Amino acid sequence: METYELLLKKAREKLPERASSGERFEIPKVKGHVQGNRTVISNFAEIVGIFRRDAAQLLKYLQRELATPAVIDGPRLIMGRKLTSLLINKKIEQYAKDFVLCSECGKPDTQLKKEDIVTIKICTACGARNPVKAKI
Repeated sequence: METYELLLKKAREKLPERASSGERFEIPKVKGHVQGNRTVISNFAEIVGIFRRDAAQLLKYLQRELATPAVIDGPRLIMGRKLTSLLINKKIEQYAKDFVLCSECGKPDTQLKKEDIVTIKICTACGARNPVKAKI
């Protein structure tokens, strides 16, 4: 009869290697291209879906932060000037920190709720309630 430690060692050897670092949420990077004087983000709908936020809210935030007009065209976002992906990614990361990720536990399981004139970010994972400092 085999010992417990030996059986445990055999079981661990049969386990697959961990493919991920344990994080289930990653802020997506923009995919797109420059077309004339415009920047086209082809995975805008995917980003909005991952954040579980309204597309109009993210659109308004990016328009204000990047100082450019923009329009949603199906799953794409067309911005009115040439922008680098680095700059757009920085603004999307800032949006995620301000409006998506919980300030206490860091999980993306949050909802935005308007109470009087203040927007509150409510975490469904830990129950934290924090006011959103940035305006939309």
